[in-house]
Amino acid sequence: MDLLKAMVRAMAEKTTVLEEENAALKARSLDADARIKRLMQILKAYDRAGLGGAQRSWEPLRSVLTRRQQQSFVFEEIETGIAALRAQVGKGSASGETRAPGPGKGFAPHLERVEVVLEPEDLPEHAGREKVLIGEDVSERLDVIPARFRVIVTRRPKFAFKDADGVIQALAPAHIIESGLPTEALLAQISVSKYADGPPLFQQEGIYARDGVEIDRRLMAQWMGRVGFELEILAAHVLGEILKGQRVFADKTSLPTLASGTGAVKKAWLWAYARDDSAFGDGGPPMEAYRFEDSRSGECVRRHLGGYGGILQVDGYAAYNQLVRKDGGNAGPRLSGCWAHSRRRFYELHAAGDSQVATDFSTTSGYHIRRRMSASPIEAA
Repeated sequence: MDLLKAMVRAMAEKTTVLEEENAALKARSLDADARIKRLMQILKAYDRAGLGGAQRSWEPLRSVLTRRQQQSFVFEEIETGIAALRAQVGKGSASGETRAPGPGKGFAPHLERVEVVLEPEDLPEHAGREKVLIGEDVSERLDVIPARFRVIVTRRPKFAFKDADGVIQALAPAHIIESGLPTEALLAQISVSKYADGPPLFQQEGIYARDGVEIDRRLMAQWMGRVGFELEILAAHVLGEILKGQRVFADKTSLPTLASGTGAVKKAWLWAYARDDSAFGDGGPPMEAYRFEDSRSGECVRRHLGGYGGILQVDGYAAYNQLVRKDGGNAGPRLSGCWAHSRRRFYELHAAGDSQVATDFSTTSGYHIRRRMSASPIEAA
């Protein structure tokens, strides 16, 4: 009888513990749900505020890039927090996570496929039986092979002839960095990382050091200078092809730059010229060229666009007016205004409530004008 009473008490205590654990799990789940709901509201608020949207008409390109990077960081951190809370509630389950595309959707066809076949285990009761394949389940997961360094060893044997003078040997191949460490593939890796993806040379120095490869940032800077020199011909060719188009878009943005020899920060300028005639039936690829200058004077524009006679879309900066002949001749380009800049002042007056005309233009007239402009083909002179 005492043993039975002890078992009943133990079961009652275990039931109490389980109920307490269940209540704690429910409370944690409710708290996590509330936090997830709050984070989702923050994401929606960011989206409604247009913080991830396009460039504002008054905003320099550099500010747009900085703003987008900061906002991307916020979005990523919020999404990471939501996923962590969901994993905590589900004890690591993938509930609520976005699944990778299955065989129906598929990953990009150019990706290498590595087939892994998992055969069922042969059990003793299967002995003597013939297996017949009736189907299979297929899943795809995205994998990556981390970048790795290797050393290219090039040997050029020397040969002599018996009973004859002379030595023969293959010529050494030409390289961008003669008698240097990097191959052209490594130079491309460093260049794309620095100028397209963002990591500066000092960060790349640390990344490569993790693989036991020590490349000083100053050495990489010298390499980048050499690469830039070798690419000048290509850059000039791209700008030349852009200026062959009937329509060219031009813009500029300030760029903080270290002054040579002093280390002080000064303001420089990056001029951008783009061409994309796909909307006008031209099958050529879109192109964009950049020119770095210490100023934004009209002399820079004349040097970059001298001789161009097509349509030049600009933001109203006065330097572009120097390209147009004052007598209305056809020697220079035709300036085309920017719609965003044109409507900016109207919108500012509308937002301030200072002008009913501006309000009508911003809410109705401007919209209809833009729709007609988008629907009508533009004929170049």
